[in-house]
Amino acid sequence: MNDFPQALTIAGSDSGGGAGMQADIKTMQERHVFATNVVVAITAQNTLGVQDSFPLPLELITKQFESLAADFHIKACKTGMLADAAHVAAVAENLRRFDFGPLTLDPVMIAKGGAALLTEDAITTLRNELLPLATVLTPNLPEAEVLIGQSVKTPAEFKLAAQILQKMGAQNIIIKGGHQTAEQQANDYILYADGSDEWLSTPRIETVRTHGTGDTISACITAELAKGTPLKQAIRISKAYIQAAIANPIAVGHGHGPTNHWAYREVEHD
Repeated sequence: MNDFPQALTIAGSDSGGGAGMQADIKTMQERHVFATNVVVAITAQNTLGVQDSFPLPLELITKQFESLAADFHIKACKTGMLADAAHVAAVAENLRRFDFGPLTLDPVMIAKGGAALLTEDAITTLRNELLPLATVLTPNLPEAEVLIGQSVKTPAEFKLAAQILQKMGAQNIIIKGGHQTAEQQANDYILYADGSDEWLSTPRIETVRTHGTGDTISACITAELAKGTPLKQAIRISKAYIQAAIANPIAVGHGHGPTNHWAYREVEHD
């Protein structure tokens, strides 16, 4: 009964539906994976920004993990917004308790509108406790810079940053280059656990409808890993998935609008 691919998102709730665990669940569903969730925090959020947030009690975080472990056969998991140091530590502790398969760590720190989603002390806790558990780490450029404490601009700096992050304990590193707005391509650098590496590039699309892109990429990777897709193929699928989601926009909201989570299905069937 428990053979159908099942994945877990450990993240915050986005009331606007474009990012956070809502983006994760939509993406996993589109990739034909059953999505479960551990809600870490609730946000009052829309495409214009984050108006408020409320981390859930730590006891309830643990109860959610225990509930899922008692019933589901989760094959892969991911993290998103984790709020503060206590919640990062609680998530790390529970991931050590329960085997939910490979972990994709999306180190969510700043919302599209600029609001901080991770406190300063939480970043240290994430480095020390959660990052060493990661099968895949998916920082964007600003997040990579915060994690290693230095600038990341050139291709050589991408590679050095990935090597530093790998030495911190994460196995496979994807540094997303979407913030390099001067480039005509969106260039992502991947350093694999075996030391091999590659660049994945797609044409840059000028749009404000990019809310939840990081959540969506990491959720797609997680869904594919839950199905048993090899990692390199899972990453390539996620790159194509987010490209389709951005290239085929939907008109929702008045700010940084969400991506189109069902676009890749339509592209595949064309």
